[in-house]
Amino acid sequence: MKNLNISLCVLFLALVRLGRTAPSSFNYGDALDKSLMFFEAQRSGKLLVQQRVKWRGDSGLQDGFQQGVDLVGGYYDAGDHVKFGLPMAYSVTMLAWGAIEFNKEITSLNQMGHALWAIKWGTDYFVKAHTQPNVLWGQVGDGVSDHYCWERAEDMTTSRGAYKIDEEHPGSDLAGETAAALAAAAIAFSPYNSSYSSLLLAHSKQLFTFADRFRGLYDVSISSAQQFYTSSGYSDELLWAATWLYQATGDEYYLEYVVDNGVYMGGTGWAVKEFSWDNKYAGVQILLSKILLEGKAGPYADTLKQYQAKADYFSCACLQKNDGYNVQKTPGGLLYVHEWNNMQYASSAAFLLAVYSNYLSTTKAQLNCPDGQTQPQELLNFVKSQADYILGNNPAGMSYLVGYGAKYPLHVHHRGASIASIFALHSEVGCTQGFELWYNRAEPNPNVICGGLVGGPDENDGFSDDRSNYEQTEPTVSGSAPLVGIFAKLQSLYGNIEGYNHNPSPVPQQKTPSEYHRTCCFVPHTDVTTIMNHQCPSKKYKVTIKMNHQCPNKKHQVSIIVFRTSWFNVRYVIFRFTQKLTIIASAFCNIIDIVSDFGTYSGKETASKTSEDAPVEFLHSITSSWTVGGATYYRHRVIIKNTSSKPISDLKLVVQDLSGTLWGLSPTEEKDTYELPQWHQVLNPGSEYIFVYVQGGPQAKVSIKTFQ
Repeated sequence: MKNLNISLCVLFLALVRLGRTAPSSFNYGDALDKSLMFFEAQRSGKLLVQQRVKWRGDSGLQDGFQQGVDLVGGYYDAGDHVKFGLPMAYSVTMLAWGAIEFNKEITSLNQMGHALWAIKWGTDYFVKAHTQPNVLWGQVGDGVSDHYCWERAEDMTTSRGAYKIDEEHPGSDLAGETAAALAAAAIAFSPYNSSYSSLLLAHSKQLFTFADRFRGLYDVSISSAQQFYTSSGYSDELLWAATWLYQATGDEYYLEYVVDNGVYMGGTGWAVKEFSWDNKYAGVQILLSKILLEGKAGPYADTLKQYQAKADYFSCACLQKNDGYNVQKTPGGLLYVHEWNNMQYASSAAFLLAVYSNYLSTTKAQLNCPDGQTQPQELLNFVKSQADYILGNNPAGMSYLVGYGAKYPLHVHHRGASIASIFALHSEVGCTQGFELWYNRAEPNPNVICGGLVGGPDENDGFSDDRSNYEQTEPTVSGSAPLVGIFAKLQSLYGNIEGYNHNPSPVPQQKTPSEYHRTCCFVPHTDVTTIMNHQCPSKKYKVTIKMNHQCPNKKHQVSIIVFRTSWFNVRYVIFRFTQKLTIIASAFCNIIDIVSDFGTYSGKETASKTSEDAPVEFLHSITSSWTVGGATYYRHRVIIKNTSSKPISDLKLVVQDLSGTLWGLSPTEEKDTYELPQWHQVLNPGSEYIFVYVQGGPQAKVSIKTFQ
């Protein structure tokens, strides 16, 4: 376990400083991509070869074994490793609804494949869990024992007991939500895989019948779920499932069901201000309003109008136009429904209004609120306001979507993200050992769980980025699922698709990026044996890494090398060991600058030009020093600044008297001659580029050879 204490980062920095002007719009396409990646990070089971989240490994491969059933797969619900059926099914329903409603938008962004995989990872699990017509396995793992441990999914030592509902132990809410998820997924897959769609629909019909005939609350039958996902009732799930089955089949039986049971089950009576994994009424009401708006209500019009009246109530309450009976908002403009993980309620509400706006605009209808008629565009404006708040347009200047923007939560309450990947740290991290060595650490998580929507701020927009603050820093699948449809819609309206696909420099999201940083230990290049055995020095030997922009696309990723415990989302790292540690290739995002916090040396920055007419100024500084074996080494940072009024391209530099290792420039065939890397061939007016080298003795001499 000594390797757990190794905190060595060998840094390869090739960075461009960006402006700090707040964006007029956000890169919703990038946010969509990250949201889908979150579901890859939450996968349980045998992972795919094309898995994009490289720090995750296979897990839960024996799930269901004790009960004689195959329950491998599915999703972990949040920062723990329990597979809770109710929120998982709701999340799949929302993913499928997004793929249905915003099919063109998602397809145009080349994300439909990822979206369908996210859905299928859940539905494959549901099909396996539905072992008999009236049997559904609704949970794997125990929340209490799981929460006593802080360990990676790949190291799980907690109970993997499985729990089911059946005729004697019913769960209408769980079976109903799973039926809804399978019906919605059947619609989503219909254009692409009709046989799979038919399979899902068959299971959905059986589960609905089971849920309706054998009624009861699932958390009474699966009591271990009560402490974590308590159900408030099952009537909404029965209406929800029937509504989705009508959408999937066109069978009037299901429409009659929601009409006949509208009053008894509360569909036409409950006016709600929440839509979530537990409360589906608003979703039912808006989905049924589509039938009425499209003129397909027939003899059911009167009842469907009652459903629509409640859909209008929910929408108007979100828009603050409901005669005072509105959903609470924070001073910064975020819907505030619950203290615990409030962001999931904001994302679900925004999704519903995005869908309802589509229904209204397609049928040229308006929303009638107590405070006046409202055009569909106003609903979209609300959706955008919630999405923009999530992405950084809020009092904290914080993106609550992990991995997006320049400033986002670093101490996310998530076991896998907070412990070094099994591919970096091969030894097992034990149950309590994880608390001792990882949970209580002040440093940021070693893995960035991109696309996770954390719980978010309190009612006054306050947020504490603390791993123990699970109410605010824990991400959930139910929170991220609605974002896929939202971001696809907003990207189609406000984004530049070409820019989304090819722009290597996404827009920064905060005004003061220097206030946001990560730290890691920096050790000089010594022989491999010394590096492997080196222990992290005291705090005064830490390097602060400032964040200032999002991850570029894969072809233009900023390079960085991380060895051993990484504080970053490193996609690929390849090493070659010789007498010195030499890095061959790596890919990473989100770094713009390194500022030394070493206490042993305070370097002064000097500026120089090669001539009076030169368009480039070199700012040379020594940012740290250390002594190894009696020899003193210095870390030199050189900022290349374009002081002219024109862009400079094909810049070649001569670096003489270089006796150490250099990062950030590409060598040419000419002796002592270097050029900027391929991903940054142009230096715009006023912009800067940084390279770094380490050596003993005097600094190297840097001059311009050629440029255009």
